[in-house]
Amino acid sequence: MMLRNALLLSLAFSIALLSACAIGPRTQEGLVNYDFGLPRTGREAAPRLQQDLVVAEVAAPAWMDNSGIYYRLAYRDAAQPRAYALSHWVMSPAALLGQRLRANIARASKSGVFTSADGVRAGYTLRLELDEFSQVFDAPQSSRAVLRLRASLIRQRSVVAQQAFEIEQPAATPNAEGGVRALIAASDAASEKLIDWLAAGMGK
Repeated sequence: MMLRNALLLSLAFSIALLSACAIGPRTQEGLVNYDFGLPRTGREAAPRLQQDLVVAEVAAPAWMDNSGIYYRLAYRDAAQPRAYALSHWVMSPAALLGQRLRANIARASKSGVFTSADGVRAGYTLRLELDEFSQVFDAPQSSRAVLRLRASLIRQRSVVAQQAFEIEQPAATPNAEGGVRALIAASDAASEKLIDWLAAGMGK
């Protein structure tokens, strides 16, 4: 009888424990979300941009309009973009890249940097199209970040200049984390090239 009561008590405790787990917060073990980290703060000592600029939202292909971290196996089939199952961006790559580029451009600007949603009329508008933002594996243990971006600088509805940018950055590790770090570094490198290009175009 005592043994039966002990078994019933143990069973009741187990049910209560399972019920408590069921109503508590659930997390998927191994799931990781990434953003671009904290941007640099403060302006450059000698800002390269001198005029107000509207940076429009970055346009991207429809297949990239999600939070996936994409990679390509160039040694098998480079035409097939794949997404990591347990690793994601916190928002779409285009949205994250747009935030990073605006922050870096603002650091290099003596004047204002705005979004289209601000409704501000600035002297120049920058339109950006993201063509590629992925981790490319040339071999199972060797990968690199590839960023391809097209920029159009517009003044009073006329195109002042257009430029394509392609940045590659080696990944330290052949996994999602390595790809993320390399893509962030590629984004910052693209920012520097873009700012130099803007300084030349807006100086005309």
